[in-house]
Amino acid sequence: MSDATSEGGDCTEHRTAVTEAEVEALVRGICFKTGPPRTLGVEVEWLVHELRRPQLPVTPERLEAAYAALRAVPLKSPLTIEPGGQLELSSPPATSLMECIETVSADLDTVRAVLAEDDLGLVGFGHDPWHAPRRFLREPRYDAMEACLDRTGPAGRHMMCTSASVQVCVDAGHEEPGPLGHERRWQLAHLLGAVLVAAFANSPLIGERPTGWLSTRQLHWMEIGAGRAGAPPPDGEPRSAWARHVLDAPVMCVRRDGGPWEVPDGLTFREWTRSRTPRPPTRADLDYHLTTLFPPVRPRGHLELRMIDAQPGEDGWIVPLAVTAALFDDPEAAESAHRAVKPLAERALNLPAPHNPLWTDAARHGLADPELREAAVACFTAALEALPRLGATPAVMDAVAAHLHRYVAQGRCPADDLLDRLRDTDRRAHGRKDIRT
Repeated sequence: MSDATSEGGDCTEHRTAVTEAEVEALVRGICFKTGPPRTLGVEVEWLVHELRRPQLPVTPERLEAAYAALRAVPLKSPLTIEPGGQLELSSPPATSLMECIETVSADLDTVRAVLAEDDLGLVGFGHDPWHAPRRFLREPRYDAMEACLDRTGPAGRHMMCTSASVQVCVDAGHEEPGPLGHERRWQLAHLLGAVLVAAFANSPLIGERPTGWLSTRQLHWMEIGAGRAGAPPPDGEPRSAWARHVLDAPVMCVRRDGGPWEVPDGLTFREWTRSRTPRPPTRADLDYHLTTLFPPVRPRGHLELRMIDAQPGEDGWIVPLAVTAALFDDPEAAESAHRAVKPLAERALNLPAPHNPLWTDAARHGLADPELREAAVACFTAALEALPRLGATPAVMDAVAAHLHRYVAQGRCPADDLLDRLRDTDRRAHGRKDIRT
């Protein structure tokens, strides 16, 4: 369940032009592959910083050397580098929660050991609290992405270069109705997603100062715009709604074999299929277009939940993975989660995520919001009850319980710890100034 930007897909005629009707049929066919939930995946992104003084910048030369060393070691999870130099491991599809955790944990141990040889380490924040956006990768794809996203302001550069997340991938679900049906799972993902934003918010700082948002990373996704980073309307049948959204989303770029890629302004994929200029779009262009859309829940055959900030600690990523897996793949927990989040739908005002009041409140206030806190307590409790049925070890269950008691039950999230430490630092600094005066 990797987020690799493969252009190959599963079609052998990728250079053949596609029509509007063919695009709709292809999207409907490839993005929701239904069946019993059997596999699970996780994609963990990390900021790479100085091991002992993460506030110091790492030169591009050191990053390149470290990544060259990493490419020489065997890993089960594909390793990719994000535009700002962030490191991502994408697990292979796992048949159980513990298989997924054990595979990625072993790979992370290897990655950390290699990085430590150059005094580098992995840091889990949703947004870099110290450093301004700086692009590490210089490739036509990212040149075009930067040019496209710059049209909506600085949020795109922050997203590309200074953000990190935990992305959980679950199967689309059964074709028929019920707690594991694909329509119910699609609805659950867009309501539970706000709860996950709030419970795992971990990006309150830019330039070491508070932004006023507990998940500044989620704020930046909202600022990129609904066409690029929004979901389709919440009241439609998932396949039809997503196909329309893909066709009506703006094209990020038109690729070329040589020279910079063209970055059209306002051209939707639907308009491209009709105008067929600057050249007719192909199946490969459609496959690529799908990788340039960043909704909070992205259907890629499976469902990719993209709203969770990177978490603190070496194993913090395990908690959102375990909670999400339990709430989607255990029928009893899925039903409990559905009941817990259903009342939140009124606050969304029937507007697509994340551009609605529910998601805005989740990113700004976290679990200080009473309704989000109540839903989160119910969901974490249901997940804890389900984890033994998924074969989770005591250590995994203890980690989820610790997050529930330390954060969720207290109406807090990891971002609150960062803000508390900042306030303590400011108080000590002001105290020293008072003594000197």
